[in-house]
Amino acid sequence: MATLHCDVVSVGGSIFSGDINMLIADGIAGQMGILPGHAPLVTLLKPSALRVQHSDGHEEQIYVSGGVLEVQPHVVTVLADTAIHAANLDEAKILEARQHAESLLANQKGDFDAAAALSVLAETAAQLQTLQRYKYRAQV
Repeated sequence: MATLHCDVVSVGGSIFSGDINMLIADGIAGQMGILPGHAPLVTLLKPSALRVQHSDGHEEQIYVSGGVLEVQPHVVTVLADTAIHAANLDEAKILEARQHAESLLANQKGDFDAAAALSVLAETAAQLQTLQRYKYRAQV
């Protein structure tokens, strides 16, 4: 089966580099599947899970806080501010951040930044969804 090379890079460094069968990502226009031979493409990503299917069929989940996805004929590259393997997500910290953002939205005072609180809510929702998918796949 044909493969393509995938690189997932964050500010902290390379998160994943290897040959894959498929990448599923949530772009700003919707969810997309990238297979070998995909047409060249550049798009922005939403905070979500990248689903990386390795050449042996194993699937890996990587949370990205958003970023840019570039597809070339034999290479797909993801550049993200934050990228974390699903296994490394800390559910307690995610829930704490969500609760703090919800509290800020409920008790708006002074120089409150609603956009920042809403951004945190979107990121924590995507992190929790990534973690739930990872846990479900681990059980199957």
